[in-house]
Amino acid sequence: MALGERLKHARNSLKLTLNDVESRTQIAVSTLSEFENNKREPKLSQLKSLADLFRRSISFFLEEGEVVPETVLWRERPTTPRAEEMQAQLLALAEQYHHLEIWCEDRQEYQLPMDSSALETYDFPNAETLANRVRSSLGLGDRPGQTLLRVLEEVCKVKVFHFAFQPTGSAACTLSSNFGAAILLNANNVRWRRNFDLAHELFHLLTWRIFRQTVSTETAEPTEKEESLAGCFASVLLMPQDAILSAVNTAKAGRAKLGFDDLFEVARQFDVSIEALLWRMKSIYRIPPDKVRGYIESFQGQIGFWDDRERDDPPNRPLRFHVLARHALRKGMISAGRYAEYLGISRREAMQVVEQDASDDAEVEVAYS
Repeated sequence: MALGERLKHARNSLKLTLNDVESRTQIAVSTLSEFENNKREPKLSQLKSLADLFRRSISFFLEEGEVVPETVLWRERPTTPRAEEMQAQLLALAEQYHHLEIWCEDRQEYQLPMDSSALETYDFPNAETLANRVRSSLGLGDRPGQTLLRVLEEVCKVKVFHFAFQPTGSAACTLSSNFGAAILLNANNVRWRRNFDLAHELFHLLTWRIFRQTVSTETAEPTEKEESLAGCFASVLLMPQDAILSAVNTAKAGRAKLGFDDLFEVARQFDVSIEALLWRMKSIYRIPPDKVRGYIESFQGQIGFWDDRERDDPPNRPLRFHVLARHALRKGMISAGRYAEYLGISRREAMQVVEQDASDDAEVEVAYS
């Protein structure tokens, strides 16, 4: 695929018209058309402007061979910003993360316990079995929600990012032979909602080769059945049955019913929402669905109050991303300009980091005898 075709591919993947590109780069439509039809090559400054707009590296446009399709799986495609822009940003950050790993010689293949079950017979018992196997193999214990994010990032090398977008009830994931596994969570959600979303997207990564085996397009939508399986997996993974039974019995203290404060305490222990806990209790205690909906409705005001109190602001890039970028900058592997680009900060802020590192540079001597 020639440079012009790659430019057109990048533009189409964002669903931008030539007029859209002209308005954002000040490059005339006629000139852009000549670029895409290989009648003329862009100057380096023009190529840089287009690469920035398309959220691609310049090297992407100079490579040879066919473009490998990049599949991003959305639970619900965002409306603000547009899904195409969000997914381009996700892929760009995952690629940058991959570059940092290589430059810092800290590159490890993602290590997820992938599922190899057959698509034709995959059902809810498979999802439950997978959840129990993953919890055991990753050593998540009885309260998986408290450690899941850290284990996925540090042990499994999954790249987890947080962006703010609408609607809030959505998340995304992707699996690449290049940069590995990546998950996008919604920064607008509270932590316990993000925890469930994280487990939900983990299911899609673990079963990627089962459900995506026939998908060759750049975007894909999960079926309703697949989403239900992902929800089942997340519920069983985050709330092990024996641990829930024990926690509920302790909260009941011999009483027949649980109040909001009791439910909140159990949900807090497992780092999940009260709604998620109630739906898990439905499966364990065989509570009719209509009753669960009634409980959720009656607790709605209190749930909203606690959600507002516990709202936080997660970083859009993982801590390990920041650490690798800082290391690469300190060792001269990347420039201050590249550091600013990767961290989404101004060049001035990047130079302040350089100056601070120069003045604070110190090492700890560790002797072993």
